[in-house]
Amino acid sequence: MPGSMDPEKLLRYCLAKPGAWQDEPWEGDVVVKVGPKIFAFLGTGEAVGVKCGKGRDAADEWLVRYPQDATASAYIGRHGWNTLRLGGAIPDDEILEAVDTSYDAIVAALPKKDRP
Repeated sequence: MPGSMDPEKLLRYCLAKPGAWQDEPWEGDVVVKVGPKIFAFLGTGEAVGVKCGKGRDAADEWLVRYPQDATASAYIGRHGWNTLRLGGAIPDDEILEAVDTSYDAIVAALPKKDRP
């Protein structure tokens, strides 16, 4: 059922992942990291920025499926990051799956010493 995901629920989901911790590198802009790296940009709570693939090709599938609710993230979009709007057409389970994918991709890229 689309549209019922709220920012608090999403933050709790992110923080439940092994080694996850909340940071606020810019005032009022919440991110969730594993080790030293961000895997979810929660920003102001209206959307989530996640790594949706190794590059634009994989990440662009989101833009095709959800043209109103998925956009390439500013500055880091070329690296496969998308911004997915909460409360729109994207079902909650797909948002959570995108968070899982982003988390797994970031963990896989961490040096072994930084992995949870």
